[in-house]
Amino acid sequence: MVVHGRVQGVFFRGSTEDEARRRGVTGWVRNRRDGSVEAVFEGADEAVAAMLRFCERGPGAARVDRLESFEESPEGLRDFSVRG
Repeated sequence: MVVHGRVQGVFFRGSTEDEARRRGVTGWVRNRRDGSVEAVFEGADEAVAAMLRFCERGPGAARVDRLESFEESPEGLRDFSVRG
């Protein structure tokens, strides 16, 4: 998924990591050069859906303007990480 808006410099990646770990979701999140945030989530359907809902609003200081989500084949990720 890609999240657009005021999503960098507002603890979006860290909050996403915390939420994913709480829900048992694996994957990763990173800032993109264009100012958006990109994330991959793997896990139970309900947990992944909850992550998408979380990203629709983000942490308190974020302003999410647009969310793009894509379905992909699972990579078999074992943990959740924040990437550079």
